[in-house]
Amino acid sequence: MAKNASTEASRRNTAEHARLQESHDLQKAFIFQVPPWRRWGCFLSERSWGTVREDYSPDGAAWGFLTYDQARSKAFRWGEDGIAGICDRYQIVNFSIALWNGKDPILKERLFGLSGQDGNHGEDVKEYYFYVDNLPSHAYMKYQYKYPQGEYPYQWLADENRKRGGGGFEFELLDTGLFDEDRYFDIVIEYAKAGPDDICIRVEAFNRGPEDAELHLIPQLWFRNSWSWKKNREPEPRIEMGPEGRDFTSIVSDDSSANPPSNLPTVWRLGPRFLYAKKGAEAYFTNNETNHEAVYGQHNPESSSYVKDAFHRHIVNGEDCINPARFGTKACFHCKATVAAGGSQVFDFRYTDEELTSPLQDIEKIVVQRRKDADEFYESIHPPKATEDEKNIQRQAFAGLLWSKQIYLFDVNRWLEGDNEDSPPPSERWKIRNPQWRHLNSMRILSMPDKWEYPWFAAWDLAFHCVPFALIDIDYAKEMLVVMLHDQFQHPNGQIPAYEWEFSDLNPPVHAWACWKVYNIEKEQTGKGDRAFLERTFLKLLINFAWWINKVDSSGNNVFEGGFLGLDNISLLDRSESLPEGAVLEQSDATGWMGMFCLNLMRIALELAEENKVYEGLATKFSQHFFYVGAAMKHMGKGSGKSYQLWDEKDGFFYDVLLYPNGHFQKFRVRSLVGLIPLYAVEVLAAAEMKPHPRFQSELDWFLKNRKDMIKDVCFCEGEGDDRKYVLGVVSESQLRRILQRLWDKNEFLSEHGVRSLSKAHELEPFVFGDKSVGYEPAEAVCKIKGGNSNWRGPLWFPTSYLIIESLKSFSNGFGDGYEIHPPGARGKAITPRGMGEEIANRMISIFARGKDGRRPVYGGTKKFQEDPHWKDLILFYEYFHGDNGAGLGASHQTGWTGLVASMIDEWRR
Repeated sequence: MAKNASTEASRRNTAEHARLQESHDLQKAFIFQVPPWRRWGCFLSERSWGTVREDYSPDGAAWGFLTYDQARSKAFRWGEDGIAGICDRYQIVNFSIALWNGKDPILKERLFGLSGQDGNHGEDVKEYYFYVDNLPSHAYMKYQYKYPQGEYPYQWLADENRKRGGGGFEFELLDTGLFDEDRYFDIVIEYAKAGPDDICIRVEAFNRGPEDAELHLIPQLWFRNSWSWKKNREPEPRIEMGPEGRDFTSIVSDDSSANPPSNLPTVWRLGPRFLYAKKGAEAYFTNNETNHEAVYGQHNPESSSYVKDAFHRHIVNGEDCINPARFGTKACFHCKATVAAGGSQVFDFRYTDEELTSPLQDIEKIVVQRRKDADEFYESIHPPKATEDEKNIQRQAFAGLLWSKQIYLFDVNRWLEGDNEDSPPPSERWKIRNPQWRHLNSMRILSMPDKWEYPWFAAWDLAFHCVPFALIDIDYAKEMLVVMLHDQFQHPNGQIPAYEWEFSDLNPPVHAWACWKVYNIEKEQTGKGDRAFLERTFLKLLINFAWWINKVDSSGNNVFEGGFLGLDNISLLDRSESLPEGAVLEQSDATGWMGMFCLNLMRIALELAEENKVYEGLATKFSQHFFYVGAAMKHMGKGSGKSYQLWDEKDGFFYDVLLYPNGHFQKFRVRSLVGLIPLYAVEVLAAAEMKPHPRFQSELDWFLKNRKDMIKDVCFCEGEGDDRKYVLGVVSESQLRRILQRLWDKNEFLSEHGVRSLSKAHELEPFVFGDKSVGYEPAEAVCKIKGGNSNWRGPLWFPTSYLIIESLKSFSNGFGDGYEIHPPGARGKAITPRGMGEEIANRMISIFARGKDGRRPVYGGTKKFQEDPHWKDLILFYEYFHGDNGAGLGASHQTGWTGLVASMIDEWRR
């Protein structure tokens, strides 16, 4: 299924590819400037309140320190938020849409959701919005928000979800009846760049209801507050009235007189920029400053008499609180309309660095052209065998990835110490989280798991994001992988930061796999891999590997503990916590991940050795380390008088083992992803690939001859002569057969829509140990570990399933396409591992696809999403999916790793 590089090149001849090439050429030339087409994008977060960055409390209770209600009144320190927002590369200035229906008690400036304490299953956004389209250069972006015409039930949503006590279904906005009779507006926001710094903005409001309805549209422009945090205030930027014309009005933003924010290149000045609107739009001005009266119950200082929440108070409450002098650091246009039932209203704006005489005249032409650019770009990306529905799924998955970019501003040292030495943060904070990460300092545009629910990077999520990203923007995919290994992120000891709630948490070591995968995607696209990228990441991954070895192999026996490893509640115990009585949990998944890590580094080293033979020795080192890891999983406890394995011969599965200091052990007989992850550690070496590496070949042959006791179950030779293959795998051929019997059984792991994270057999037979038990939970979590907003006890997950598919392909490559098994789920027919991989991919694609009944499994029994013509083709990419029916669960906009569906469509529809 490999692509032909010349065919790929001919397909990639669109206007968007030209923009990406221009950016690539500038970066390749080491010109230290932001490529023009990457200067502006959808980098604004959808939630800054309730984050670790904005938490200056003494107890680390981030959700309570800055709440949704306070967010409209308190200036953010580490980044702004808004609805369908954009900003420049360094977030000097921001633009987003606010709305009011004449009934709500507050101006809708940001998406509402429940905190981790209030949500029935953890934090949860309670709005309906969709990432409809986007281009990698952000020359075109489209976002759709469904805004109710009735009063929004903020308190009802919070009270009802809290009352449910973490059990049963979420209480959603549709459940309130607010969308009955279609009494809502479809707010469609489009951004189309006329040039790198010239952004046309079209907002069309569709009244889906049966009656005419009032709508207030308030586009807002404001500077991020970078001037008020130190002891002495710094000069401020300014927004004021701009030129007027016969059919337009404008405001102008200018940062020329202000100091650039700390750490910002002094050359990064935006200068005067004009926001144009149609004549008649009212311009209001205030400052992006905290309203001390609302937040702290104190008088506002004279320097901040006009404050952040002024537009809310003026428009909704009628207060006289905007600046009559018509300037400030925050401004808006107030546009009012009555939208006819079944009709629509168009609002045009333009934000540019040019003073124009007819700024709104050609907006429609530019928007139409950029839509066409997007159509041409994605038509060149879609695989030829994809259906129209699958193309729509893939395109919206790519859109979600691109809309989930966010500027991540965080200087941990400054956050810990505070900005003003006369008013330092509480000293208790040094004992709560991240004091050992003072080197971490970010001003990067990073890919978020979900810009509302998880508006912070997560290392292992990001590694998976890069795979579908590589199909549309290879440079950005590589940049993300390099950033996590940058000195301002990677710890001096080698650890890659996990996420801001605890950078020291352990995420699975998938970074090397992602680097190798992205390298090969580019090689398929262009015919040549980026060896400089591969070498750069490999050298930093060596440090990371050393950290893993020293950190999570406490006994030095090549069997790893690992801890949490991203699978929140999959185990009987909280694997992040220390165990009593000095016990250690020897983890099958941790050891499987490390075996995979070894093989990934071996593969990279062999590739680099084609041009630099020094790396051949490192390939040997990692192959041998893999042999030690694989053998250790099957020969543990020798010398203690109690020999045991992570593999259980009776059950034909890998389990975790709880090991006590006296040598006693307890197997946790829970069939879950923990026991499938060892499948990931597989690599196939063909004889032809070995010829350029005689030293590596010689060392491997020595091991095969002299260490048969160790290697016989982890390295298998298939074929003879030039057809000879070496299959390196933690799982032996006999073990593979037994595991696949369980994998391909509908009563265990095989679901109609993919691979369950825990065997369905535990529905009737939960595993019990003391007062704890693990049972099959196909939907939201019943057992809540790590907050309870994720569930690994039954649901379907895209990242782990994608790696299973990759492994199954490798096993077929190694053992040949004639290698077949007869599992229960094959209904008496033989099936190959590759065939299993294809079927898993098809089942997971089907989660989003319309079935013969016209319904999409992702939306379960929600009638509005299944039947309404204005809803049913808008796709949400949830965090995980019901283990039996495929309905979406958890975070509703986690396109990041669920965006892997785009890669599955690409790989299996060629």
